[in-house]
Amino acid sequence: MQAETVRFGIDKALESLGVKAVNEGTSTGANHFGSGDLIASYSPVDGQLIAQVKSTTKTDYEKVLETATSAFKTWRLMPAPQRGEIVRQFADKLREKKEALGKLVSYEMGKSYQEGLGEVQEMIDICDFAAGLSRQLHGLTMHSERPGHRMYEQYHPLGVVGIISAFNFPVAVWSWNTALAWVCGDVCVWKPSEKTPLCGIACQNIASEVFKANNLPEGISCLINGDYQVGEFMTKDTRVPLISATGSTRMGKIVAQEVAARLGKSLLELGGNNAIIVTPDADIKMTVIGAVFGAVGTAGQRCTSTRRLIIHESIYDQVKTALVDAYKQLRIGNPLDQTNHVGPLIDVEAVNLYKKALTAVVDEGGNLVVEGGVLSGEGYESGCYVKPAIAEAQPEFKIVQHETFAPVLYLLKYSGDVENAIDIQNNVAQGLSSAIMTNNLREAERFLSVAGSDCGIANVNIGTSGAEIGGAFGGEKETGGGRESGSDAWKVYMRRQTNTINYTTELPLAQGIKFDL
Repeated sequence: MQAETVRFGIDKALESLGVKAVNEGTSTGANHFGSGDLIASYSPVDGQLIAQVKSTTKTDYEKVLETATSAFKTWRLMPAPQRGEIVRQFADKLREKKEALGKLVSYEMGKSYQEGLGEVQEMIDICDFAAGLSRQLHGLTMHSERPGHRMYEQYHPLGVVGIISAFNFPVAVWSWNTALAWVCGDVCVWKPSEKTPLCGIACQNIASEVFKANNLPEGISCLINGDYQVGEFMTKDTRVPLISATGSTRMGKIVAQEVAARLGKSLLELGGNNAIIVTPDADIKMTVIGAVFGAVGTAGQRCTSTRRLIIHESIYDQVKTALVDAYKQLRIGNPLDQTNHVGPLIDVEAVNLYKKALTAVVDEGGNLVVEGGVLSGEGYESGCYVKPAIAEAQPEFKIVQHETFAPVLYLLKYSGDVENAIDIQNNVAQGLSSAIMTNNLREAERFLSVAGSDCGIANVNIGTSGAEIGGAFGGEKETGGGRESGSDAWKVYMRRQTNTINYTTELPLAQGIKFDL
């Protein structure tokens, strides 16, 4: 491995996580979680091969499902607080491995090291949340219309939960699902993105340590690797009652159709086209901080990344100037170097989509106020580093209506009152995250009202990204309608059952119906 990689401690991180790196120039894999074709993981940071894993074949998958199904029979019988204790132990392991896992996330995916650490912290936080939740999986009691009867609702685990995650949050989104599913009594089968398979192996290794130490079946946490065809094993499998899928809207529509065809349940977290409304009463300094982080954080590869800035015409030039000045201060480079703000895109394909977006906005009549471009030369050998760009555009531009997974921010101007800005914000197919910058109470409340933002997340005086695990995460429209993480999102991982108990010696029927023999 290159000296620069070693200098940032990647080799030690891989060793700590049980992920064996291959030597440069070799073609054999070091991590065999299947028996299929090899998947090579190249870092977008320096273009180096990190390791190779074997993909999951149909035969492998059948063994995994048998293992998971068997483990479920044991796991579901363990009291929920005891399952919560296992999740607590997993959180402690994550605390021990936080630095190493954060570095792997940064190196394999390309986000900054601080963001990598933040992602692992999200895992820890959701585990803490789930551990407490394990004592609060409450039902509901109701009054029966029949004398001497009691009615209540309770929740039971579903069984095997299939999780399909995306490259941009290679560990956190899995944990959002898994921690809740585990305390609910489910077992999990995870297919991580084929672009970040090593993060999946690292998490599986950590989880396996915990289950082994507690003499629990290994099938409580299972991993499969491969492309969309491996994902199809789960989406078409009636033994997997719930599929939680995170990714593009295109992918989500395919998953939804496959799962619905067998009357299964799906939890979809799909694309976002997120906007910040900037009113005349906004704090400009706060606006710039929120907009810049939202647009360039994770190199614009968050589902909650800020894509559109809807600015009132009276302050438009002021905000534009402040943004241009802020972009001049951005440092682009190796994300493991904490002096850099922006790392690489995930791969060359993502770079090509970025370039097409910049061409498209100009072709439609837009104007680049911060020109983009692909960086080359020393430190940029992977070909995945690009300059964050800002374009003046119109809301109706096709490219503005589209989610580009790259650091491209569109400036849109509005006039009149905040209702006009809300109309512009809502006039896209996606409905994930939204924000308004204003010190005007009426504007803020209007934005949050039933006639305001149509997104699953609506913020005031913070940006569109950076959601906390305590709230339910997800969006509407083509974002899929799913909810993960906090609040009562746990209910999707369970089946509801209504119970009626008759403790009399008679059998009265509901609705006063008489049926005498």
